[in-house]
Amino acid sequence: MTPPRTPDGRWIVVDGRRWRAADPDLPEDVRAALLHHLGVARSAVRAAKRSGDADALAEGRAAVGQAKRGLGERGEPWWQQDPAQRRARWTEALRRLDQG
Repeated sequence: MTPPRTPDGRWIVVDGRRWRAADPDLPEDVRAALLHHLGVARSAVRAAKRSGDADALAEGRAAVGQAKRGLGERGEPWWQQDPAQRRARWTEALRRLDQG
């Protein structure tokens, strides 16, 4: 189920709290790749917390942040970027995430 969005489409509302929505102009293949990286990174964070590995935890959190920036959920708001900046944002995020 998709969470409700604010009328301007910039935010989703979950349990009464606003969260920045992903960039609606992301190509579907890019969105899928970024969501895949986000899921893998979140799993790495959980595993690092269980094991107490501080380095792995930092790496996992960095990867979560990178995926969220690529999606447009962090960093400069996607609605303040022109199409070229938006494309550069997600391209750079995928490049960094694919490097591991």
